[in-house]
This record gives sequence, C-alpha cells and structure tokens, in this order.
Amino acid sequence: MSESQPWLYRLLEPDGRQSLRRRLLAFLLVPLMAMLFIESLITYTGALVYSNHVHDRDLAGGAETVARMLQMGLDGPLSEQARFLLQYDPEGHNNINYFSIASEHHGLLAGAGSLAPPSRLALSVNGEPKLFDAMIDRRRVRAASMVIDSVHEPGDTLTVTVAETLRDRRQRAREILLLSIPAQALLIAAVFVLVWFGVRIGLRQLDPLTARLAAREHDLAPIGDADVPVEILPLTRTIDGLFARLRGMLALQERFIADAAHQLRTPLAGLRVHVERAQSDPSPETVKDALGHILRLTLRATRTSTQLLALTRAQAPEMDGGAHTLLDLGRFIPDMLALRVHDALAAGVDLGYDGLPQPAWIDGDRTTLQELLDNLLDNALRYAGRGSMVTVAVAEDERGVTLSVEDNGPGVPPAFLARLGERFFRVPGSNEEGTGLGLAIVQRIAERHRAHVRYTAGNEGGLRVEVRFPPARTSKKDGDA
Repeated sequence: MSESQPWLYRLLEPDGRQSLRRRLLAFLLVPLMAMLFIESLITYTGALVYSNHVHDRDLAGGAETVARMLQMGLDGPLSEQARFLLQYDPEGHNNINYFSIASEHHGLLAGAGSLAPPSRLALSVNGEPKLFDAMIDRRRVRAASMVIDSVHEPGDTLTVTVAETLRDRRQRAREILLLSIPAQALLIAAVFVLVWFGVRIGLRQLDPLTARLAAREHDLAPIGDADVPVEILPLTRTIDGLFARLRGMLALQERFIADAAHQLRTPLAGLRVHVERAQSDPSPETVKDALGHILRLTLRATRTSTQLLALTRAQAPEMDGGAHTLLDLGRFIPDMLALRVHDALAAGVDLGYDGLPQPAWIDGDRTTLQELLDNLLDNALRYAGRGSMVTVAVAEDERGVTLSVEDNGPGVPPAFLARLGERFFRVPGSNEEGTGLGLAIVQRIAERHRAHVRYTAGNEGGLRVEVRFPPARTSKKDGDA
C-alpha cells in the first residue's frame, strides 16, 4: 500500500490488501466522529444558553429581593446580613458576586462603585429589573439593575444593582455537556456496530454470485442479472463484455486452427508424395520434376499461411476505437498503385487509375486499407488474364466515397456473385491457383471501416468490386493523409 494513502486507510488495512468492508467503515467512521464533535458543540451551546437563562432569572430575582429589603425601611442602606447573603457562594465554586446601591441625591451608598448601569438601559422607577454585561476587576460579569423610590427621603431614588461572574454559568454548561457526551458516544458506537454488521450481511448477497462463478471451469457464458445486486451490475456487465470478447477471440483461434489444418493438409500431403517420389527414383529428371512440384507447393503453403494470418487479423476485435484517422483516398490510392505497377507488368495487365480532382476523405486505417487494396489487385491480376485491363477508381457522392476495382476478364457467372467474399470459396472452373481468402479479407476489412462491399459484372464483361465508405466523421482535414 502506498505511503501517500490516508493514515486511516493504513490503519484499517494493515496487511496492505484493500477491503471493501473496511473502506466502507472508514468512510462512515470519520463522519460519525465529526457528528459527535458537532453534537458536542451544539449541546454545550444549548446548555450555556439554558444556564444563562436560569442565572439571569435568579439575578433579576436577587435585584428585586434587595429592592424589597430597602423598601421595608431597614436601618441603613443594607444590613450586614444582607451583604453576606449577596456575596455568598453556596456551592463553593468561587463564583464572585457584586452589588451596588446608589442614591440619586447622595451617590454610592454601598457596594462596588464601578458597578453602574449604562445609560442606554433607560431604567424606570419601580419597573422590572434590566440585565446588562459589565467589567469589574478585569472580570466579565452579568448584572441586573432596577430603580426604586427611597423610603428615607421623599423625592430621592435608589438604583439597585447585583452582579455575578460567568464562572458558574460555564460550569453548569460543562456539567451538562459531560453528562451528554457518554450517551452520544454510546449511541454512535451502537450505530457503528450496526453498520458493521449491516455491511457484513449486505456483502453476503455476493456469496451466491461468487459460488456460481467459482463453479465454472471453461464456461464463458454471460453472468446475467438474476441474482446480482443493483450496485454491482456495472461490474458484472463489464465482466460479461470481457467474456464476450474472450469468446470471440477463442472462436477466432479455433477457426484459424481449423482453417489452417484444412488449407495446409493438401500442400503438405503433396510435399510428402514428391519427397517419397524423389527418394524412390533418384534419377535427375525425377528429382528435378519433384523439386519443381515441391517449390510450387511450398509457395502455395506460404501464401495460404499469409492469407490465413491476414484474415485472422481482419476478424480480430478492434481494441482501439481511435485507430482510424482522416485519410484522403484521392492521394492514398495512387501512392499504393505505384507500388504494384511491376506486378501488373509481370502479369501482362494494363493497370490504370481514374481519380478525382478534389480530396476524398474517409475515416480509415492506412495499413488495413493497403491490405484491402492489395487483395483486390491480386484477385484482378490473377483472374483477369494476360492482355486484360484493370481500372482502379475513386468516386464521391452524398452517400460517401466509393473505391472500385474493375477488370475486363472472363468475369464471374451471376449465380456465384453472391458467394464472393465467403471464406475458401473459389469460382468453379477457375484454372488459377488461389486460397479463396482474398475477397474474404476484403469483406472483413470493409466491415471494420463501416463500409459496404458490392460485386457486379463489369462494363466490359469482367468483374467489378465496389467498396463504399461512409462520409468522414472528422471535420478537420489531416494534411498528412
């Protein structure tokens, strides 16, 4: 496992092997821990709000109690017992309490002089206590203040203010938080355990599929969707696609072996016959004749093998959908024909070309298209006969680009035109040796180019083969085509 992976994955996968179960739990554990942290913040905030509400109510009640004591007409502004009760912390939390009593005519009468209500409170005489925040001795305090009539001096008013530090409020909020955290942690742990078992039980749905695949030996049939959970359908359908490609490759391999055995059996048998003939009669004439037959049979076997390999390549699934590039047949075909002029002269055939003044663009592969053209020319040069003419033409219309190869040879009877392109099919009565694979290779290469092959009689009685390519899908012209 890579060191760059998150520490949580390294913790959950100590053996370095990936586990879907552990990875799912890892994705769940982090949000659950975050939820616990967020819930703790919410709980503490709520507890602090509740604690402030309770203490504010008690603080206002304290201010009202002091005001009633002053209105009872006790001696002096406030008794020593009252001072003690105002400043006493019954729970011993070091929660510091303050108070002040101020007269409108005589100023501060008792308590902390710095504890004066701000002017913005706009206190009314004998009204409800009002709360505010203040600072005393560099401590933040919460205070309640109210104004009452003085019973000792008519016309005078007294401002009563009581305050306390925030320590006790925060302490109460922390106590509530500490009480709630174990319950929340226990709930999250229970959810995590339930998820653990839920994941384990959920993954057991894969057991029938696993058992079904394990029971296979050489079966490449599709898995199907019968007992496959919806979540892994994309995976099984991808595997089915792989099985389909494997079946195609195996079928292609079996067909190649069968074709090779069928086509090479006759040349190999002939080779054995002529070798035994030369061994039984070592005279120069017999040996020379046997060697001539062996050479022809060897060339035939070589050509058959080459054609079989070419057909196999043409039939193989196309692995790279982007192998085709923009190609100008108007430039490509003449370049390829120039390479076959020597073969045409040797066969005594007049090879010509009829092209277009403008480019003829298609989406194609240069290598396989060259093989297509070579097989069409081989077929024409072989069967047209000496003294004949072979014309290669490129035409274009709204339906696409058409490549045609036409000769004026003996042609093919109309009854056999539909069978051209079949593997190993040769027109009856033909005296030329061949494998019957050339036009089959043309057919397969055309299919890979989404092209259509058409066999018709030529204008002068020979054979005309047309390969119609669809219009190019790429708009940008390839200058190298």
